[in-house]
Amino acid sequence: MRVTIEKKTDQLNFEDFLGGVTRTVTIVEVRKGTKEQQYDIAIEGDRRVWRPSVTVLKLLVEAWGDDATQWVGRRATLYGDPTVMFGPDRVGGIRVSHVSHIDKPVTANLTKTRGKRMAHTVQPLMEAAPAPTEPTAEQVAACTDPATLRAWWKTSGPDRRAQIEARGAELEKPADEPEQGLNFPEGGA
Repeated sequence: MRVTIEKKTDQLNFEDFLGGVTRTVTIVEVRKGTKEQQYDIAIEGDRRVWRPSVTVLKLLVEAWGDDATQWVGRRATLYGDPTVMFGPDRVGGIRVSHVSHIDKPVTANLTKTRGKRMAHTVQPLMEAAPAPTEPTAEQVAACTDPATLRAWWKTSGPDRRAQIEARGAELEKPADEPEQGLNFPEGGA
């Protein structure tokens, strides 16, 4: 049994990422927050919002630009960083390791503490290739390439496989060979 502890809160917290947990989220809305937490970022599949720190916001602006309407649909991988300080206290915080819609790492030299700066880098989030889809009956009937049929066969269910096998057999049969089972009279048709 896995122990989960869910706090009664309206936002993601550092504690959600204890034990090295990471989470890739999809942004569905960015709206104004409060003076302390400038923006609320609604994420797909969660009733809670993500309220990024100023450091993370600056990194997101560096990667995606400052038009938050363009952030909708983009993805970010979040993780807990136990070294985050609030004043003199080490409190931990949520950081970003990867984001979509960039093609190379983005680094921003941001304030760590008063008078000290630190480089923060975010990596490109490589999206998984979409799962191969089964071809339609029309695509199989129109296909003339045996290699394509073999590739489709590997990703198809039993019904489509039967159609692909039949189409493959049609392609292998010489064009001048009569259909099996038909008896043509001697001397022609």
